Amino acid sequence: MITLIRAFARSWVALLLIGLLIISFAVFGVGDVFRTPVPTEVVKAGNRTVSVETFRSEWDRTRQNLQEQTGQQITNELAVQERLDVRLLQSLADRQAVAALIERIGLRPSDALITAEIQKIPAFFDQLSGRFDRRLYQDALARNKMTPAMFEQSIRDDIAQSHLASGLVDGLRPPRAYGALAVVFAQESRDVLAFNVGPAAVEAPRPPSDSQLTEFMKANSEQLMRPEFRVLSVVRFSSAQVAGQVKITEADVRRQFEFRKDALNRPETRSLIQIPARDAGVARGLADRLGKGEDPAAVARSAGVEPVIYTDKPRSAVVDEKVAEAAFAMAQGEVRIVQGDLGVAVLRVTGITPGRNVTLDEIRPMLEAEARKTAAAEKVYALSQAYDDAHAGGATLNEAAAKAGVTVLTVGPVAEQGFDPTGRPVAGLSPRLIETAFRLPQGGESQIEEETQGESFVVRVDRIIPRALPPLDEVRQPLARAWMNQEMAKRVRAKGESLAEQVRKGQDIAAVAASIGARPARLAGLTRQGAGQGGPLSQEGFGAAFQATKGGVFVAANPAAFAVTVGRVETITPPAVADNARSVEDVRPQLGMAIFEELGAELPRYARSVLKVETSLELARQALGVEAPKTEQPAGEK
Repeated sequence: MITLIRAFARSWVALLLIGLLIISFAVFGVGDVFRTPVPTEVVKAGNRTVSVETFRSEWDRTRQNLQEQTGQQITNELAVQERLDVRLLQSLADRQAVAALIERIGLRPSDALITAEIQKIPAFFDQLSGRFDRRLYQDALARNKMTPAMFEQSIRDDIAQSHLASGLVDGLRPPRAYGALAVVFAQESRDVLAFNVGPAAVEAPRPPSDSQLTEFMKANSEQLMRPEFRVLSVVRFSSAQVAGQVKITEADVRRQFEFRKDALNRPETRSLIQIPARDAGVARGLADRLGKGEDPAAVARSAGVEPVIYTDKPRSAVVDEKVAEAAFAMAQGEVRIVQGDLGVAVLRVTGITPGRNVTLDEIRPMLEAEARKTAAAEKVYALSQAYDDAHAGGATLNEAAAKAGVTVLTVGPVAEQGFDPTGRPVAGLSPRLIETAFRLPQGGESQIEEETQGESFVVRVDRIIPRALPPLDEVRQPLARAWMNQEMAKRVRAKGESLAEQVRKGQDIAAVAASIGARPARLAGLTRQGAGQGGPLSQEGFGAAFQATKGGVFVAANPAAFAVTVGRVETITPPAVADNARSVEDVRPQLGMAIFEELGAELPRYARSVLKVETSLELARQALGVEAPKTEQPAGEK
């Protein structure tokens, strides 16, 4: 393919196009290209910004997390349709505004705090040597589309916000009057007379006609609509295809060993105490006292300095190279004065852990597995290149696959969420493959697309089955049941409202209940604390009972009984606050936390107003290569 591109670049057609481009620059000028700044920031909050690249990385991470949580493929277009881009942009703006405001306050965590937090993360340490591995650190961040600078800034912001929150929480102490109000609100009790109105109290609806079902289907079309399905042809290039063809030699294993041994060897480590000294005379006095076994911290304090302590560290961890050289030549317990690059220092070696070099035989199984993996990756790459060369030469997908010796699989119908028409997941389809397939038109083919671990694929869309409502005959029975349930629920609710109205007009509640063969029950001592803990009233019923005044009548759904509850508040009894002094004190910390949470919810809004935060949804969508949903109303940006 590269050969074809190069050949085209030398052709008269390419030369003509380049000539026209040069002429257009001469006619229209190129000055404006360099004079007009191109906006690259989707968020600006004080001195904090979010670039297009950062927004795209955050978007990819957010969408990937959603796919993992839901088990469904989520395209950029679908996510934008659900306004995920708007929510993410607002979240980033809130985050940067709060961080900028905290910086303006002057709360800035030190570099030492950031380093300490990073060193708590096991994923960044080599499992064999136990050392922090910068390559692992950078690779882990790269997999999550982050740079070290981005990650360290996020840690700095989190620490700053945590310290601010700790200070606010420690200082929040609501007045006792707030606690008293909370106790009154929570412990106020009510007695209620209530009865249920169920399906037996109304006439059962007749089965629906086809016209009623058709209207019902139209009214619920979004829930009933079947998604678009696609039938695909898939060519895969994976290590599983070549597993039986890969053979490795002893030379392959030894090459792998030479490549890996430095990382797998465990270096010698030492524990040592380093005390900086002003000059050689001071150093001699410090060395004498260390040699006599005095406490290093006390010896250092006498010289007005702090000791530098290295515990089980390799030579590379010692900052001063000359100090490191001397320390790793000393015997355990030895004390020595060293002229380092950073000044005079007194050293004492307190521990030595010998290094250890791994042997080939010790790690042979791991090396053989890695050698097989490398050989398989090379074989897979050769297959994909053979396919690409054949396809570039004019062969169809099936012909190119045959020349490369790989199989074409027919898959589908499959929906964009990865399931078949019966709702079962379609095996063997990765989110990346499905996403690619649903970007193509019918008959469209992808290029060779890379997946994880060196695997790749090509996909062609053979057929598109558009979104559609299912035929009525296929869903008649469940649809009829849903219609009957909805119609029954309407009748039960209407009956409950009618009976409640009779009670409101002064009829005896017991007589009204008896008219449908029911008897009201007295629900005594109801409190707000008991809401949601089960019992005769539903959550809606509890809410209605505590919103009504004394003598008030309410109607509330009771889904557990497939009924509605008609009730009347008989008495309202407030608690004796004087007898609940302990409860008042106990509730104050909870109120403090509630106030803190409300402050936290308002902080982003306040920060955005103070800093005059600006966002660009248009630029964010350009970064994603999508357009605004057709149903979206234009909105001004802040």
